[in-house]
Amino acid sequence: QVHLVESGGGLVQPGGSLTLTCAASGAIPGATVMGWFRQTPGNEREFVASVSSGGTTKYGDVLKGRFTISRNNYKNTLDLQMNNLKPEDTAVYYCKMSRAVTPTMTAWGQGIQVTVSS
Repeated sequence: QVHLVESGGGLVQPGGSLTLTCAASGAIPGATVMGWFRQTPGNEREFVASVSSGGTTKYGDVLKGRFTISRNNYKNTLDLQMNNLKPEDTAVYYCKMSRAVTPTMTAWGQGIQVTVSS
């Protein structure tokens, strides 16, 4: 079983920066994709960014180059560098790990609040 813990959230002013970190522990398999999603009250969870164990990255269209995702396969960590934050980035951010090949798996972190406000 994989356990994911997010850290680094909080309150930031518009235009500011934050880095979220997700630490993975437990029986971590190879060939996984790790990513970030976010959710606001009453809305579905939205894809933010992902990175494969091989380093292939994908980003949600709404980010427009403001966020950068990276992972350290040796430390089993995932980072999301968020720059030029906007009030609409306010959400609970979730870390996800998944594996599409057998044996498949999906794990989610508990989520962390990011609030962008002056």
